[in-house]
Amino acid sequence: VVYEQEGVFIHSSCGKNDDQDSLIAGILRVIEKENEVVVDWRPLDETLDTSNILCAGKDSSSVVEWTQTPKEKCSRGADRPSSYEAEWDMVTTVSFKKKPHSNGDATTHANGESKWSFLFSLTDLKSIKQNKEGMGWSYLVFCLKDDVKLPALHFHHGDSKPLIKCLEKHVALNESPHDERVLLVKTQKSLSQSFENLFDEPSYGLLQKWKKDPYIVTMGKFSKVTNYIVGSLRSSDPSNQRRPPSEMADFLNDTIPGLKINQQEEPGFEVITRIDLGKQPEVSRREPVSAEEWAKNMDSEGRILDVDYIKRLIFKGGLCHTLRKEAWKFLLGYFPWNSSKEERANLQKRKTDEYFRMKLQWKSVSEEQEKRNSRLRDYRSLIEKDVNRTDRTNKFYEGEDNPGLILLHDILMTYCMYDFDLGYVQGMSDLLSPVLYVMENEVDAFWCFVSYMDQMHQNFEEQMQGMKTQLIQLSHLLRLLDSGFCSYLESQDSGYLYFCFRWLLIRFKREFSFQDILRLWEVMWTELPCQNFHLLLCCAILESEKQQIMDKHYGFNEILKHINELSMKIDVEYILCKAEAISMQMMNCKELPQTVSEILGIESSSVTPDSDTGEDESGAELSCPTSLYQSISTPVIAANGTRDGAQQMAETQSLTPA
Repeated sequence: VVYEQEGVFIHSSCGKNDDQDSLIAGILRVIEKENEVVVDWRPLDETLDTSNILCAGKDSSSVVEWTQTPKEKCSRGADRPSSYEAEWDMVTTVSFKKKPHSNGDATTHANGESKWSFLFSLTDLKSIKQNKEGMGWSYLVFCLKDDVKLPALHFHHGDSKPLIKCLEKHVALNESPHDERVLLVKTQKSLSQSFENLFDEPSYGLLQKWKKDPYIVTMGKFSKVTNYIVGSLRSSDPSNQRRPPSEMADFLNDTIPGLKINQQEEPGFEVITRIDLGKQPEVSRREPVSAEEWAKNMDSEGRILDVDYIKRLIFKGGLCHTLRKEAWKFLLGYFPWNSSKEERANLQKRKTDEYFRMKLQWKSVSEEQEKRNSRLRDYRSLIEKDVNRTDRTNKFYEGEDNPGLILLHDILMTYCMYDFDLGYVQGMSDLLSPVLYVMENEVDAFWCFVSYMDQMHQNFEEQMQGMKTQLIQLSHLLRLLDSGFCSYLESQDSGYLYFCFRWLLIRFKREFSFQDILRLWEVMWTELPCQNFHLLLCCAILESEKQQIMDKHYGFNEILKHINELSMKIDVEYILCKAEAISMQMMNCKELPQTVSEILGIESSSVTPDSDTGEDESGAELSCPTSLYQSISTPVIAANGTRDGAQQMAETQSLTPA
C-alpha cells in the first residue's frame, strides 16, 4: 500500500429525502502489486461482502458499464445533465453489469443490490477531474477508458493532492487544454515509462502502446502479446487475413522513424541474393582463460604483454570466473590495456573520489528540494521499482534488505548524476546487474557500467537511433546469409525482425542464463572477430530456428511466440561457434557487398587474409607460442583428409584482430 486515506465519501442520491445526499464513508488505497498498480476504494461498512468488489481489470476496453438497477426506487432525473458535474454532484445508485464481450473481473450480485466498492488498474485510467480550489471539500472523478466513469470521491478529511502526487509516480498526468480541472493520462511517455500492465488488454490498445513505446512492450513477457497484437495487424475480413507488407512497413516506420523495410527486391538486394557464401566452416572453442595464462602474459610492472593475443584467447574460450573481476575492467575500457599496476591503482583512487562526489549530489538532496525536481523523483521511483525485480533469483540479489540491491540502487542513482540527460531508462538495471555481481565493489562496478553504457547509450535514447540502425543492419546480414528465410519472414509480416528488439536492447540479457550471459558478454567485449558480432549472434539464433519455423509454416503469431519461448533454452557455446562460423563465412566471401563489409568493419584487404606466416598486419611476428596459437583455432579436416584452402583461410581469419 503506497497511499491510504480514510474519510473519502461517495455521495449517493438515495437519501431519505430527494434533496439530501446519502453519504457512504470509505477508505481509498493505491496498491502496488507485482505486476500492476491499482486504485481501491471500499466502504467502511464491515458487513460488506468483499467478493462484490468491482475489478476494472487489465482488459480496459469498457470492462464495465453503469446500468440502472431495476430494483432501486430512486432514479436519475430525466432533466439531470449527463456531465462530470452531475456525476460528482449527485450520483444515482447504480450497479455494475459485466459486458458480454469483456474479460474483466467485474461481478454483480445476484439479488441486484448496489455495490459501491471498486478497484481498477492505472493502465485503465483515462482522466481525473478535480473540483476548483475553494469550492468546498476536495473531490475527484476517475474516468476509465471508453468513458466509463466511477462515482465521485469526496475527501472530507484532507484533500486529494497527496493522491495525485502518488499517482504521478506511476502515470504521467497533464492538464487538459480544454478544462484546467481535468488531468489527462499521457499516452506517450518517455522511454523510462513503467513496463507493467501491457499484456492483458485488447489488441488495438496493446498495438498502440507497442507503437508508442516498443521498449516497454518488448522488455516484458512478449509471449503474452501474441494473441492480441496479431488481431490488430491483420484484417478481420476473412478474404484479407493478412495486411500487405507495405502497410506493415508503414506501421513500423511510424514506430521507429527511418526504419526502412524493403518490400520489393531492390537492385542491391538482388545482387546479394545471388552470392554463394559456401559452406559454413566447423568451429570449436577452447577452455576459459586460466589465471596462470593471464599471469604469464603480464610483465613485472603489471602491463599486458600482448593485448591482441589475450583478446583472442578470451574470444575463443571466455574467462575463468576468478579472472573476471580484473579482466572485465580491461575489456570494458575502465583500465587502459597498456597501463601498469601502479597506474591502475592511481586511476582507481581518482575514480573513487569522483564517484563519491557524484553520489553525494543526490544523497544530499533534501525532501523539499526533491519536491521541486520532478525528473529526479521520476528517476528514483523507476530505479526503486526496477531494482526490486532485477535478478532476484540470483543469490547475490535475493531476499529483503539485500546489500546487493542497495548497491544496485545507489549505482543507478549516481549514474543519473553522471549523465542526467539520459538519466535512468528501464533495461539499464539488466546491464548493471552482472557487472556488479562480478565486481563486488560499488566504485569499480559503476565505472565499468559507465564504460558499458558508452557502448549502449544509443539503445536507450528517446530517438531510438541505435535500435533503428541495428535492426536495419541485421536485416542486411540475414538477407545475405539466407534470402529465402528473409522472404519467408516477410511473407508472414515478420520481415522487420521486431522479435529481435529485446535481444539488441539489452544484449541478450533475458535470453540466456545468468552465468551464460557472463560468458557471452566477455566474448563480445573483445570486439573479435569483427565489429557488430552481436548481430551475427542474432543471425546464428535465427538460422538455428529457421527449419522449425519454415517446416511448421509458422505465421506471424507463432513466430513471435516461438522466438520468445527460446529464452533460457539457448546453448551459449553452440551459438558462439555458429556466429563465429558465419563471420568466417562472410569474411571469406570474395564478393561481399559493400554494405555488409561496412557493418562488419571488414576492409577489402582483410577479406583475403595475408599469407599464413604467423605475422600480423604490421609484419611483427606474433608473440604467442605455437602450441597456444593452434589451440585457439582447431584445424578442420576436409573429407579427403586434408585441409582445403577455404578452411585454412578461415582458420587464419579467425585469429586476425578486428
